[in-house]
Amino acid sequence: MKPSHKTISFYTLGCRLNQSETEILEQIFSASPHYQIKSFDEPCDIYVINTCTVTEKSDLDTRKLVHKISRLNPQAKIALIGCQSQTQKEKLAKFPHVHWVVGNEKKMDLLTILKGQPAEQPVNIITPTILKNDFSLPISDSMHGRTRAHIKIQDGCNFFCSYCEVPYARGRARSRVFDNILKEADSLVKAGHKEIIITGINAGTYHQNNYKFIDVINALEQISGLERIRISSIEFTTIPEEILRKMAAQSKLCRFLHVPLQSGADPILKSMNRKYTFKEYNSFLQKAYAMVPGICLGTDIIVGFPGETDKYFIQTADRLKKLPIHYLHVFSYSKRPFAKSRLLSGENPLSTIQKRSQILRELSKEKRATFHHSLIGSTQNVLFEQKKGDYWFGFTDNYVRVKVSSNLQLSNQILPVKLEKEFDQIILGKLLN
Repeated sequence: MKPSHKTISFYTLGCRLNQSETEILEQIFSASPHYQIKSFDEPCDIYVINTCTVTEKSDLDTRKLVHKISRLNPQAKIALIGCQSQTQKEKLAKFPHVHWVVGNEKKMDLLTILKGQPAEQPVNIITPTILKNDFSLPISDSMHGRTRAHIKIQDGCNFFCSYCEVPYARGRARSRVFDNILKEADSLVKAGHKEIIITGINAGTYHQNNYKFIDVINALEQISGLERIRISSIEFTTIPEEILRKMAAQSKLCRFLHVPLQSGADPILKSMNRKYTFKEYNSFLQKAYAMVPGICLGTDIIVGFPGETDKYFIQTADRLKKLPIHYLHVFSYSKRPFAKSRLLSGENPLSTIQKRSQILRELSKEKRATFHHSLIGSTQNVLFEQKKGDYWFGFTDNYVRVKVSSNLQLSNQILPVKLEKEFDQIILGKLLN
């Protein structure tokens, strides 16, 4: 490495969309002759943290990372980018060794920004208003060794759920140019990726010119060499029935949906400004479960929202037990500076939130185990990703983690596996010849 080159590393907090954007940035910087990408736990000249601000814990994670870097590498320069940078720029600019604070509108221009400002100068804060325009992104051809590749198709949100800061951190809903999506997908598949994960803040609202979300799916299915299309988290109110029909017909679309519920009590859903009742959510889930054999259904739940009494929590827990849900992502309610829920009364103490969260996390383990047991004895196709010790690990299309013992090179291969035994949320299987 020449003396003029700088070492740089990236760390992602938060959602799959953040992961997708970090991967694009890594691609951009790896193509530059002025930077060498290193692991985040190695000494580097510059550390980039793609921040999240969905919860108070997310904010705290940023602070912890900054202080860890400052302690281990006092000469380091830090760039904080993304959602927390957009909403809390003054606060982040005061953190030690932070030289750049870049919001969501400009974070993909980070290479140019780092070139334009010597790190010895005062903190450079770049957080312009986020535009509502359709957008294009640089075309990636690799995700740095990852088997599954993310593609961002949409950003921002117009739903304004009362607990959420996304419209302020990410801006209003906007969509990626249709042809730009397909060019990246084609590039990723040619580079060897067999599964693409569609990401967005509210991906189901995709609308660019006359193209809608289903058109993205249809176009991706036509790409030769692409074997799997997985939809990341999506609002059930934006899912057309054609999606379920495709899954049932064993198309390239994975039998998997992560559809946030947030609460099983209608008064809480209304206070959250969600756009549905529990009855409507239940109706969709039952339809998906009936139409698509073997589908894996996951959800998000917020615990301790203001006004969530014991009665409402018990109702939520009871309804979750009966729903054909196979796992839960459980979030403790967190008061956010821009969210309207900060003005609501009826806050729950932390001890109550922790107790309720633990109940739902245990329920999630039970539901995942039950789903796994229902698959024992069946043969499923597994996309293998990595080897640890004597075992190869991968995922079925319905998002079950599987391990097999093999001395063969299985990376990035989709192979049939007979599922034999569940252990600690993973299924042990036998590779079929």
